[in-house]
This record gives sequence, C-alpha cells and structure tokens, in this order.
Amino acid sequence: MIPRTTLGGFHQASAPGRTAQPTLLRPQQARVGFVLLAHFSLPAFTQALDTLVTANLLRPRLFETTTIGLEAGEVISDLGLVIRPDVALTPAVIDGLDLLVICGGHRTELKASPALNDLINTAAQRGIALAGLWNGAWFLGRAGVMNGYRCVIHPEHRPALAEIAKGAHVTSEAYVLDRDRLTASSPTGAFQMMLEWIKVLYDKALIEGIEDILAFGESRYRRLNPSKNVSVSPALREVIDLMDANLEEPLEFAQLAAYAKRSRRHIERLFKEQLGTTAQRYYMELRIIEARRLLQHTELSMVEVLVACGFVSPSHFSRCYSGYFGYRPSKETRFVK
Repeated sequence: MIPRTTLGGFHQASAPGRTAQPTLLRPQQARVGFVLLAHFSLPAFTQALDTLVTANLLRPRLFETTTIGLEAGEVISDLGLVIRPDVALTPAVIDGLDLLVICGGHRTELKASPALNDLINTAAQRGIALAGLWNGAWFLGRAGVMNGYRCVIHPEHRPALAEIAKGAHVTSEAYVLDRDRLTASSPTGAFQMMLEWIKVLYDKALIEGIEDILAFGESRYRRLNPSKNVSVSPALREVIDLMDANLEEPLEFAQLAAYAKRSRRHIERLFKEQLGTTAQRYYMELRIIEARRLLQHTELSMVEVLVACGFVSPSHFSRCYSGYFGYRPSKETRFVK
C-alpha cells in the first residue's frame, strides 16, 4: 500500500498540467473508493474509473477500486442506470484506502448526512487523499476539509460551495489537484484529474499508454464533426466553426480571436472549461482527423492530403500524425483503390 505520508506529495497548489512530481515512483497497489451519491454523474464516474482500469490493463494490479453506497441497495445514476455498490457506507470502508472519491451529479441533492461528514473527516485525519466529481467538492466543503485548498465544482453549484466553504478557493478550471485534494467539474475533467493523480504515482510511459488508449477514442467521438457532436456554448461553437472552415490554411490565433471577436484568454478559457483541452491542440486534432479521413476515403496523394490539412512539409505532417495515431501516415489503410 502507498505510504500515507507521501501520497499527497504536494507542497503547493498545482494547476492542471503542472502537478508537482515526487522524486520516487510508487509501484505498490493503490486502493480507490468511489462514494456513489444519488443521481451521480455516470459519465464523470466512468471516466475516472476507466482511467484506473486502463492502467491495470497496461500494468496489472496497480489499482484496486471499490464502489460505496450511502446505504445498502442500489443507486440510480443521472442517466437512470442503476448501480449496485460493492459495499454500504460504514466507518470501516475507508480502511486501507489511498483515495476517496465523492461522486456527485447535476441532480445530486446538496445535503450531506452526518455519516458521510464523519467518513470524510476521518479519511482526512488518516491522510487519505480526497476527491470530488461534479458537485462532489460541495460535500468535501460541507465536511470542512477544503479550507485553504483550490478546487472546482460544476458552475451551477459554485455559489453553494462558496457559502459553506469560505476558506476554499473555487476556480473555473475543468479540474484541480491541490496537495491531497482532487476535484473535477465535468466528465472530461474527471479523466484529466485521475490521469494527473496517476502521474504523481507512476512514470510517464504509463501515462502515455493510458492516453493512447483513452484520449484518442474520446477525441475521435467528440471531434469528428464538432458542430454536431459537441454541446458547447454559442461563443465556443463560433470558434470551432471558424477552425473547421479553415483547415487548409489554419488561422493564426490572433486571427481566430479577431474573427470571433473574443480575446485570446477568453477563447483558451472556453476550451479548457468546456472541452478540457487547449485551442491549439483542438485545432491540430481537427486537421489530423481530417487528414486521416482523406487518406482512408479519397484518392488524394499524401502531398495533396497534407496540403489540404494545412501542414507545411511531409516531415511535419508525418511527425504530427505519428504523435496522434501512433503510426506514420504512409501506414494508413486506404479503402479507395
């Protein structure tokens, strides 16, 4: 089991992508408990859980997971699917845990039972890292364990969290790791949050392996036709449409901001909050995915494809393509003879 004194590993608040890395890796098995509240966000829960399951596929038995219900019996998720947790909430459920995750959702009532408050406080006293998904940060704040910590919560519940946890610093990011407190405000944020936590424990190769399996599939579903598949604000949709209409000659960021009548900072914030990525990476992925479509389903040559997708040279195109799909564009399957 991971030593409690080193699990948090942080001495300063850590913004996404800048999580402080410990000097020693921790190859021992880590145990994670998920408290499933009524109407919890099933997408956020599964994003977090799938990250751990995928890590185990790459390196068996790195993580052990347990689902916890407030009572014995079934819990209904936000999508109406019924989950039967492994165990009911008792003081003993946190024995041996390294991370306790409170899974909330859009319709999860902001009402914490004394038993849940006691469990959270006991976990904090034992040095167990605490996490909140969607509005899970509210329950951490209600238990009084968020004072002095940065955190995130779904925007709809920010005022409620600010009211009961005045010592917490609530941000508008998709996820935040601050020492031994982890919070995410969306399903994408849950994936990134858990990935960052794993990054603290293990090496870069494992992280890249998880991203290769999960991030591409999620990106492909979300971004093949962003105007249809993505539920975003009108402001962000306008920027995405501009990108989609300018793949052959990609717009500079300054041009993009000017055409959208938004500041660069505002655009970056929209992408981070709503899609969990940067504008530059999103634009690159649009071009890479379009290049793959052209290679697979048209008779265009490699040079014609890279020009159509705004790449400056064959070497640049090959490097970007390989970095995204894991193989060179010359190895792509072509369905048009």
